Amino acid sequence: MKPLSLLLSVVALGLASTVSVGPAVIECWFVEDAGRGQLSKKPAALLLRQGPGSPPPRPDLDPELYLKVHDPAGALLAAFRQYPRDAPAPRCEMSHYIPLPASPDWVSGLTPEQRCPRALDGKWLMVSMSSPVLSLSSFLQPQSEPQPEPALITMATAVLTVITHTPAPRIRLGQDALLDLSFAYVPPTSKAAISLAPGPPPFGLEWRRQHLGKGHLLLAATPGLSGQVPAAREGAVAFAAWDDDEPWGPWTGNGSFWLPAVQPFQEGTYLATVHLPYLQGQVTMELAVQKSPKVSLTPAPVVWAAPGEAPPELLCLVSHFYPSDGLEVEWELRGGPQGRFQKAEGQSWHSALSHHADGSVSLSAHLQLPPVTTEQHGARYACRVHHPSLPVLGRRSEITLQVAGLSGPSLEDGVGLFLSAFLLLGLIKALGWAAAHLAASRDSTQKKTE
Repeated sequence: MKPLSLLLSVVALGLASTVSVGPAVIECWFVEDAGRGQLSKKPAALLLRQGPGSPPPRPDLDPELYLKVHDPAGALLAAFRQYPRDAPAPRCEMSHYIPLPASPDWVSGLTPEQRCPRALDGKWLMVSMSSPVLSLSSFLQPQSEPQPEPALITMATAVLTVITHTPAPRIRLGQDALLDLSFAYVPPTSKAAISLAPGPPPFGLEWRRQHLGKGHLLLAATPGLSGQVPAAREGAVAFAAWDDDEPWGPWTGNGSFWLPAVQPFQEGTYLATVHLPYLQGQVTMELAVQKSPKVSLTPAPVVWAAPGEAPPELLCLVSHFYPSDGLEVEWELRGGPQGRFQKAEGQSWHSALSHHADGSVSLSAHLQLPPVTTEQHGARYACRVHHPSLPVLGRRSEITLQVAGLSGPSLEDGVGLFLSAFLLLGLIKALGWAAAHLAASRDSTQKKTE
């Protein structure tokens, strides 16, 4: 039984791995300049893996745009291995690429000769993918001609791949942000690897932020290079290093970015660029800052009103939230004459925003209810708040409406009890004064007798 159990476990593990290996083919668009400011698009596809036999035929594609990707570092396969089944297919664009030196001065040491090596000759393609769960860019070096029948397809090697699994981070106001970044590199040809010193090459890492039309360099690093780099801003830190030191590659690296105590001004588009000699891989992330609102409703927990009179104004305080956009306040009535959920009637309005030192805002929503009837006794009024930082159902606070005279003391009873208590207190005080006066008189009479 033990060998059989072991065999079943191995089979189950194999089935689990085949289930979670991700998509085999990524559909893309090949984009190029068509002149006069126009772009042309052609369908393309990346075959990341295939089953036994020949690649599946794609007569709908230009063979030069049907690419079977050789991924020595395994970065692309690893990125899609745990791709959620319910996640939308990634948006993919492909274009021609010309290797060029990096433009920033602080990475000029990567290309001291300013001449592109012969190993980088030939065609290059840049692939960019984005989805809610990842963003990546990869540089492919295709072979000169498609392979022959039975399926016309072009072989291509992934040379540099840059990936993030946090393409749209949502950071709570005041919390630290950690933006994921990994990359993989393999020398484009064996000749190129032999001509270089063994071990991973030096590289440059750059993190920038773009927001409201302005760009800022937050961090620059050049592991393995000597030279001056701009100082980091806003307390940013990056974990810039190769993860391995194989002599001839492939190599994987880490460039994750840490930003402490994020504030509203720090949201925007973050661009992470990995600079290698003549290759610059870049991914983008859209960082949003959020803070969930606190919701309180007054007067609470019970609102008293007499039949035919309007209850006191309801005030819903929505406090310390961010961003201010996307906030919705709804007034609900549960119970009442119809005995079910309905939109509350009455005149409603909002106050102006109040700004706090941490960048969050607050406002108050008001509701003036119409005169009540006895049928509304026990009805519950609720203030429901919707905000991007909250679940779909939002957050709510409620109060109960009590109509005087139907349960508990009425308004008249309340007034009567107040007057009775007042008279009783006065009577007790009068008796106390009389007793004290009588005791004092007795004492004075006894002294005179003695």
